[in-house]
Amino acid sequence: MFGSSQSQGASAYAKVGIETGVISASPHKLIVMLYDGAIVALSHTLTHIKAKDFAAKGQSISKAIAIIENGLRASLDKRAGGEIAESLDALYEYMAGRLIQANLDNDTVPVTEVQNLLRDLKLAWEAITPDKTNHSVEAPIAKNDPLEPRQTTLFKA
Repeated sequence: MFGSSQSQGASAYAKVGIETGVISASPHKLIVMLYDGAIVALSHTLTHIKAKDFAAKGQSISKAIAIIENGLRASLDKRAGGEIAESLDALYEYMAGRLIQANLDNDTVPVTEVQNLLRDLKLAWEAITPDKTNHSVEAPIAKNDPLEPRQTTLFKA
């Protein structure tokens, strides 16, 4: 009796929080939010595939595809972005195709592949955040894996 109304209340509260975040977010932050939304939708997709809940899987994977196509891909400015924007456009098209195939086959492998690609892009996008208040980042730290992301420290001149 109380569970469903509390769940609906929590869902409404979360929706208001997201909408407020979108309204106050910079264009850069909006892209990060799109990456987050697609990554979460793909996490739900994986859960639904494993549970054999194919209707919910279809909804989750459709949401991820919509975010990629109507959010990330549609926001590309190919004239201003040049070769990078063209490459991202092709990558987003590839991701959508992989997810369509995953949906048809109920296959987790392409879902995980696209989720990892989105995580990598999100990390790269966050690394170029135009932060006007914080002008320092931590210094490089030697790690065993040379491909592991490194932290850096920059000082305001």
